[in-house]
Amino acid sequence: MRNDHFSRHARQVITVARGRDPSSDPSIARSWLRCLEDYHLDPAQTIAPTVLEHGRLQESRERLQQVLHIAGSEMHSLHQQLSGAGHAVLLTDARGLILNCVTAPSERRIFERAGLWLGADWSEACEGTNGIGTCLVERQSVTIHRDEHFRGRHTGLTCSASPVFDPHGELLAVLDVSSAREAVSRQSQFHTMALVNLSAKMIESCYFLRHFEHHWLLRFHLQAESVGLFSEGLLAFDGDGRICAANQSALNLLGQARGGLLGQPVEALFDCTLDQLLGRASANATASWPLRTRDGRHLFAALRGQQRSVPAAAAKPEVPSVPGICLSDPALQANFGRALKVFERDVPLLINGETGCGKEAFAKAVHQASRRADKAFVAINCGAIPESLIESELFGYRGGSFTGARKEGMQGKLQEADGGTLFLDEIGDMPLALQTRLLRVLEDRIVVPIGGEPRAVDVRIISATHRNLLERVQEGSFREDLYYRLNGLEVRLPALRDRADKSQVLDFLLAQESGEQTVSLKPAARQALLGYAWPGNVRQLRTLLSTLIALSDDGRIGLLDLPSILHHAPVEKDCESPLEEAEHHALLSTLEQCHWHMTRTAKQLGISRNTLYRKTLKYKIKRPA
Repeated sequence: MRNDHFSRHARQVITVARGRDPSSDPSIARSWLRCLEDYHLDPAQTIAPTVLEHGRLQESRERLQQVLHIAGSEMHSLHQQLSGAGHAVLLTDARGLILNCVTAPSERRIFERAGLWLGADWSEACEGTNGIGTCLVERQSVTIHRDEHFRGRHTGLTCSASPVFDPHGELLAVLDVSSAREAVSRQSQFHTMALVNLSAKMIESCYFLRHFEHHWLLRFHLQAESVGLFSEGLLAFDGDGRICAANQSALNLLGQARGGLLGQPVEALFDCTLDQLLGRASANATASWPLRTRDGRHLFAALRGQQRSVPAAAAKPEVPSVPGICLSDPALQANFGRALKVFERDVPLLINGETGCGKEAFAKAVHQASRRADKAFVAINCGAIPESLIESELFGYRGGSFTGARKEGMQGKLQEADGGTLFLDEIGDMPLALQTRLLRVLEDRIVVPIGGEPRAVDVRIISATHRNLLERVQEGSFREDLYYRLNGLEVRLPALRDRADKSQVLDFLLAQESGEQTVSLKPAARQALLGYAWPGNVRQLRTLLSTLIALSDDGRIGLLDLPSILHHAPVEKDCESPLEEAEHHALLSTLEQCHWHMTRTAKQLGISRNTLYRKTLKYKIKRPA
């Protein structure tokens, strides 16, 4: 009779899997087809499940020690809620290995005969369609009732399983309730499934809270009374306000995708500053308060962490607050502090950096932070003025001193800057003859306008160039003595792509260019802007933002609003070798071919999903919105 049952069940499996029974459950049919075609399993085979030896089982348990500790009490509670008798509550790892089992001692032998041993492999590839294995494949809650199992030997079981995800969205474990009672109906499993789902979410939340206990943790929901319950959104961020992780409820409540959220400043999501947010923190985070998102959603939130009584910026090295420049990069802060010190002692500054990296803004910031802030800051671009005019521009002239001169004469830039600062941009392009006159001014502090009388000036000089002046000296196109006179302190400004504060620069420029208009960036657009190399540096970014703001109708800039070159801009990566460069390219190409479907991509590359996720994190590859 038992063999007849197995044979009938095998025929039913083959009929449904081949699509000859239209009344069957599509998800069960898909699973049965996988078992036949992908795993090559025999539904009539009666072999016992594969069980790990004790040593390897202990290794697997140690890897999930924290999860097992959190899940233990929840599993016992779940067993009691199910009235105990006739149920086994199981927890497996992401491979389908049973790591813990809670059941009545008198019923342990019943479930062991059914193959539910500690260390047993219940993946779909080993045991066919079953609650644990099919939950692992489908990544969602499933109930497999008796004859829905693939193997005939498991048709006495009814299993309801729910996935447990880690804070990064990876499958961490499976919680399963199995029953060996014949009287269990599929309808009765609705209640069981609801309890399993609830318990799985509780384990997820507890693990999230434990995993990020040393981070700031924001808990939020649409209803104030739901903050602290299993359905709440959880968002972890570091001391700099960068988002480290979010649970699925948080993604749903914020309407965000995980890939576009991680690494972003928490201020980009909520209508408040980081300091205002941290000021609400408390060690227990029991009381909730209203919180509005940037796109107008109204939430209630609580923040776990030690409340800050002073702004976060106060704990950072003091940097003068000056308009027109973002100084959040630590190296730039240090350079600014050094530059200001020597400038106050009348030591000339030479600023070096790529075109568009903000040399004039840096020079002006030094002037405005100095004791000369109330005096003139005069800038002249030595490379943009014709050689025939630069002398008169710099030194001025007396009226009628040459053909075409104004009758009243003209005051030169050096005199305009008297008492203040003269900024000589692109000093490397200054003609040799004028270099000699400039050197004399720097030595004597006397200006002689063309055709005029000598005049004393009190001026401090900041010069800038994108050229290598020492090479110009060696070529004979720049005076060596002038180079050493201008180079009291050389400050090298980083290119935008190399700055540690790219995100803050983006926010700073966006605020500057938008003025009183409220403009925000959608996560995917922000990611693309931060990932681009910006050959034109800050100037190029500022110009693009100005254009985007002018074209924005609703104040929200998305990925499709950006120029096409930025839609799939390569994200910065740390490739130390040609091999890593090739691996990065292969990953990105395959992801795009598979339309960013992670399972298909991993299969095509011949690696596991976990390995694929690790490599995308390594190379900072993120899916475009």
